[in-house]
Amino acid sequence: QVQLVESGGGLVQPGGSLRLSCVTSGFTFSSYAMSWYRQAPGKERELVATMGSGSAYTNYAESVKGRFTISRDNAKNTVYLQMNSLKPEDTAVYYCNVRIAWTVVKDYWGQGTQVTVSS
Repeated sequence: QVQLVESGGGLVQPGGSLRLSCVTSGFTFSSYAMSWYRQAPGKERELVATMGSGSAYTNYAESVKGRFTISRDNAKNTVYLQMNSLKPEDTAVYYCNVRIAWTVVKDYWGQGTQVTVSS
């Protein structure tokens, strides 16, 4: 059973930093790209960052480039999102995602972790 468990969210002042973690199980972590998404109140869920299975490929939303860094530890089946220079507009629930092609392609999500940037 595929499971994704996020942690690390919280309340932080503008300009501050947070590091999100997503511990996974139930699939061969090292074989799959991993992504972080976020969803702010009243808005659609948006892709924040993706890292390929081999860590060489990364992709970021324009709004977070230069501030957020995605990384992974294949030995720990864990993906991270380091968030620096946080802004109030980064406030959202952040979700970890993996897309796996079994007989059909399926997206798996964690429960989400709340990030609030406010003074």
